[in-house]
Amino acid sequence: MNRAMCVALGAVVATSVAINPQRPTIPDPTVPRDAQGKIKMDAPTPRTPDGKPDFSGLWMRANSGPPNEGRGRGRGPGGGAPSAPGAAGAGGGGAAAAPAGDRPPAGAPGGAAGRGGDTGTAFAGGRGGVTLEPQTERFPYDPSGPPVATFFEAGGNITGGLPYTPWAAAIRKQRFEVDKAKDNPDANCMPMGFLQFHQQPQPRKIMNISNPKSLLIEWEANYGLWHIYLDGRKLPPQGEPNPFWYGYSVGHWEGDTLVVETNNLRGAEDGPYDGWLDVNGSPYSEQAKFTHKIRRPTYGHLQMDITVDDPKAYTKPWTVRIDQRIAPDQEMIEFICNENQQFRRRIKID
Repeated sequence: MNRAMCVALGAVVATSVAINPQRPTIPDPTVPRDAQGKIKMDAPTPRTPDGKPDFSGLWMRANSGPPNEGRGRGRGPGGGAPSAPGAAGAGGGGAAAAPAGDRPPAGAPGGAAGRGGDTGTAFAGGRGGVTLEPQTERFPYDPSGPPVATFFEAGGNITGGLPYTPWAAAIRKQRFEVDKAKDNPDANCMPMGFLQFHQQPQPRKIMNISNPKSLLIEWEANYGLWHIYLDGRKLPPQGEPNPFWYGYSVGHWEGDTLVVETNNLRGAEDGPYDGWLDVNGSPYSEQAKFTHKIRRPTYGHLQMDITVDDPKAYTKPWTVRIDQRIAPDQEMIEFICNENQQFRRRIKID
């Protein structure tokens, strides 16, 4: 990885990672604990007065994949060169081959010596040696579930990689190989895509709002806000409302699973910072529809299966899993990134 790439990724890490932040500590007497005061992560799922799982709380990105997750699986069998278009796996069906260069260096997350989606893995191979989060116990790996997303590469655990269309493959190549990820929205204090937000090392807070009935997710990173309407309204037609940074989202319950559909997003057509799925630049377009299936199997575990359906960017829908771990007794801290805006310098005012 050349120096320019290291600088670009370093900028992403610098704006993403707060090392050992001192968040306010406020003990919560409602948290289930054992006799020694340790949090009972496997305690029963809390529920709202209407009997639905209660997702409220402060959550951190967690690990649930196999120990070798993200080791180049998105590059084809064995982590080598990508399979030819139309090969089996997620890249089949006439998909464009994964662009060259999307495999991190040895020792980096996803590299031969790394653990791709592991938030406790230090960035090696020129990525600054920064540990994203303290090591925590992994949630059990579910081999029957969808591939687990990785921090730098959404399809890092999908055999054959993401099924890019030629349009998306060209954007991915431009962003990663040519521009060296310099326009990643996280590095520029801009709103990020869902997969990047969900895997940020900073926490996110989920709040139930009763009037109107909705769910609000507040990401500490870049002050992200995601409104999910639960009052029975329908998802609007594509193109009806103005495209939002976080789209228009409506949810409904299927048993204990909250299904959230999102469309009317700003896509890669709108600007250099729009439509980023991951750090490495996998795009989505204005046509994208995201479907989240959110569950809380136990007190301490939140699980999201996320399907991306974007016929302009991908030859077929694909699904990945992201897990979250409860972080009680804490409050979020403010995240001010405005000082990294370079507008005045770039247009030579200053």
